[in-house]
Amino acid sequence: MSENPTRIYLVRHGETASNVEGLFRGRSDIPLNDNGLEQARDLADVFRKYPFDAVYSSPLSRAMETAKAIVANRPIAVVSIPDFNNIDLGEWTGRPKSEIEKEYPELWEQWITVPEELVIPGGEKIMSVRKRSFEALQKLTQKHSGGCFAVVSHRAVLKPLIAAVLNMALPFFWRLHLDTASFTIFEHTEKRGYVLTCFNSTHHLKKYVIEKV
Repeated sequence: MSENPTRIYLVRHGETASNVEGLFRGRSDIPLNDNGLEQARDLADVFRKYPFDAVYSSPLSRAMETAKAIVANRPIAVVSIPDFNNIDLGEWTGRPKSEIEKEYPELWEQWITVPEELVIPGGEKIMSVRKRSFEALQKLTQKHSGGCFAVVSHRAVLKPLIAAVLNMALPFFWRLHLDTASFTIFEHTEKRGYVLTCFNSTHHLKKYVIEKV
């Protein structure tokens, strides 16, 4: 393996109407809103100097739209990876967080404290997301050894993924905060493994919604 570091950019998709309205998104296929489209263009501007070998994305449109902005004017296409799809939130999908808090008070308490232990009716566990996303990232890291690539995904995927990369102990989910259209950078070498060099960068954004739950 090359000892030139592999540079990995983990990108959260741009803003959607559901981010602003306080809805659980899950696998609802929600497009970017006007501000999200602007955020995607801002990401493309700040990434212009980086020679990506490839850009990968969740299959959902809000991630794909963000990724396509990044590859605009590059001789590469976005590749959809199912393992970077958002968490399946089952019965909570598309519903206001305020309603969930009232209807499922015990599960809501788990969500805001130890979501790693949460089992949403019909949903996917965060630890399952952590496993599938990290396995996918490891394959891409080997494939692009010594190169540079980006992954565009979702908050509930990137947080468990980053926790896996850093081998963080439980509970980890609320110890990490990622804003829409932010990016996080890792470098990887055979001798040192993954090294975090930049976390939740938002300096390129003019406006974004901060989600605490």
